[in-house]
Amino acid sequence: MKTKLSIALLTSLLALSPVANANLSVNVGAINVNPDNDSSKINEAPTLGLRGDDNTQVGITIDYAFNDNWVLELVAATPFSHDVQGTGGLAGNKIAYIKQLPPSLIAQYHFLDSTYKFRPFVGVGINYTTFFDEQASAALKATLGTNDVEVKLDDSFGFAAQAGFNYMMNENWGLHGMVALIDIDTDATVYADGAKALTSTVEIDPVVTMLGVKYKF
Repeated sequence: MKTKLSIALLTSLLALSPVANANLSVNVGAINVNPDNDSSKINEAPTLGLRGDDNTQVGITIDYAFNDNWVLELVAATPFSHDVQGTGGLAGNKIAYIKQLPPSLIAQYHFLDSTYKFRPFVGVGINYTTFFDEQASAALKATLGTNDVEVKLDDSFGFAAQAGFNYMMNENWGLHGMVALIDIDTDATVYADGAKALTSTVEIDPVVTMLGVKYKF
């Protein structure tokens, strides 16, 4: 069900009237989520920590232009997959495997006017990240002494800041690039044999980058 969230958001924007569609553009390309390098401590054992790796997926962003300068952008992607690695006393061990979707809604201001091929922009907005398909690793199960281990991460709301550019090669086709900082914090809980065993407040706070092609309707 959660994987349908971004699809529903995309569909709602694409279902605008034909007049509104003239203000739409779609960007498709590679998008990378690179979590903060700082590790998050395990509350029950502060010498132990967690850190996620980066992942690249297919990014799809949809822009709706209110006028020549102001644009509302929906940032979506195929689900990201991350290995959660241990730090400190857990260094060298894979702790868990998770998937997440972090759709963001960004209000952008585009500099210059539409006669320019190259137009930089900045933006701010909100992010909603949902986590799913969390799986405990064999190392974590061995550490806890049971195969009955569950990993749960709470969904997250946070702010997003963005900067980027569009370069139009002709009336319809162009290049799109952006970098964003997203505030993603989640409470992680590990259950062993149905009982709470480990907890951590995980500050992911990734840098998100995208480079792709742009099509303007």
